[in-house]
Amino acid sequence: MKTGKTTKEKEIKQMIILRKDLGMGTGKLVAQGSHASLMSFLNTEKKYPDITKRWLEEGETKIVLKVNKQEEFEELKNKLKRSGMPFQVVKDAGQTQVPPGSETAIGIGPYYTDEINKITGKLKLL
Repeated sequence: MKTGKTTKEKEIKQMIILRKDLGMGTGKLVAQGSHASLMSFLNTEKKYPDITKRWLEEGETKIVLKVNKQEEFEELKNKLKRSGMPFQVVKDAGQTQVPPGSETAIGIGPYYTDEINKITGKLKLL
């Protein structure tokens, strides 16, 4: 029987960040967020299989946030690169609403919540 996390285990979640400045419709936003989630999960699973296993067992917590300007998106990417945290950037194929190669979303983790929050703590929910 599962008893939950011990006090020593850190909370784990996945963060999805979507760009609102591109004018993507609701369906497109959902698709880009889905790409970000899967891509980031697969990347994290290679590097941190124990973290992803725990995340799957504990309900796959995901939080979806937004940025309103490309500059915010670039700043976030730079912070993530410096952090060493697992993340993936979605580049759209450009077949529908945005030009080819547009960076539409970022998936972070799953990874430790306290570490992710240091970088994403000021972003707003979608």
